[in-house]
Amino acid sequence: MRSAHDTLSQRHCQPRRGEQHRLTAEQVAAFTAQTPDWAVIDDGTAICRSFSFPDYYHTMAFVNALAWVAHREDHHPDLSVHYNRCVVRFSTHDVGGLSENDFICAAKADSLA
Repeated sequence: MRSAHDTLSQRHCQPRRGEQHRLTAEQVAAFTAQTPDWAVIDDGTAICRSFSFPDYYHTMAFVNALAWVAHREDHHPDLSVHYNRCVVRFSTHDVGGLSENDFICAAKADSLA
């Protein structure tokens, strides 16, 4: 049986522009339930997660894989890269907050880790 997270990670981003695509608090809560390792930050306008790795090589392998996913989905995170961790932050600037694309990419990032 597939989990909601698995289904979310198999979806693809769609172009989202304008406030009509910004998620409501209820929608954010529903998507957060599907991506429980992610924290809603910045007054509800972004989601963030820190991924830990044993060393720099593994960190960079994750960063490169995530960059490929971001390019394919045309939805790009803000990254903070360190020796043994990477902090990933998603927000949809074109809607002024969170969109469904942020949670799709969060689920894809979880699948990479």
